[in-house]
Amino acid sequence: MKTWFITGVSSGFGRAIADAALARGDRVAGTLRDEAQRAQFDQFAPGRSFGVLLDVTRHDDVERAVASIEADVGPIDVLVNNAGYGHEGTIEETTLDQYRAQFDVNVFGAVSVIQAVLPFMRARRSGHIINITSMGGIVTFAGLGVYHGSKFALEAISETLAKEVVGLGIRVTAIEPGAFRTDWAGRSMTRGAQTVADYEALFAPLRAARAERSGKQPGDPAKAAAAILKIADEDTPPVHLPLGTDALSFIRCKLDDLRKEIDAWETVSAGTNFE
Repeated sequence: MKTWFITGVSSGFGRAIADAALARGDRVAGTLRDEAQRAQFDQFAPGRSFGVLLDVTRHDDVERAVASIEADVGPIDVLVNNAGYGHEGTIEETTLDQYRAQFDVNVFGAVSVIQAVLPFMRARRSGHIINITSMGGIVTFAGLGVYHGSKFALEAISETLAKEVVGLGIRVTAIEPGAFRTDWAGRSMTRGAQTVADYEALFAPLRAARAERSGKQPGDPAKAAAAILKIADEDTPPVHLPLGTDALSFIRCKLDDLRKEIDAWETVSAGTNFE
């Protein structure tokens, strides 16, 4: 029986992972922002599901919550940093406050939980930290720059952390989902104001297509959860795990394009050393 700590279990990936872990007999402490939802999650699998009221942007609260879980639920075997949201808007039109809010949840919130959990995992020389990033942490699409920035940051933090804790018995995996049938493009998406007409021709069709696809994405959250449970049971899990055929395709295209660009400008790149 594993003990999971999953942030953001009210819906989407967080709820799907929690459901799958509970279905096989594991314990799950999951964070929610609403007392009614917290109480409901508590009763989902009495004695094995534990709702935790938590805002991941409040570091002192995060530390208290993790200490309480360790003492009252059990040693955390798997941390899943899932809490987050998307923001749609061009780089120029997105306000600095919107940038800060996006990074506060998607990056600093995840780091806060990691820092709270690591001392316990280090002491036991075991544990698995799973960060839900996105294929948008590797590839980019116009109109999602602030979201991509947050997910690129979490990708880099995850990859670096994996190198820092590999000798301590702790594993780290960044999960990079493509388009899955969650609330990401609906309830979990904020949309910035459009103020610059020059972007309308590019951005309007993309915005409309994104909204149209919401609820019709090809990815199945239950199958994503099964994949995450599988890697959580592995002794040598991957550091990066794209999920979905679209994620595989977009990421491979990005890597191919990057390689071609590097090769095309190799002479310029290589000509900058002292002779």
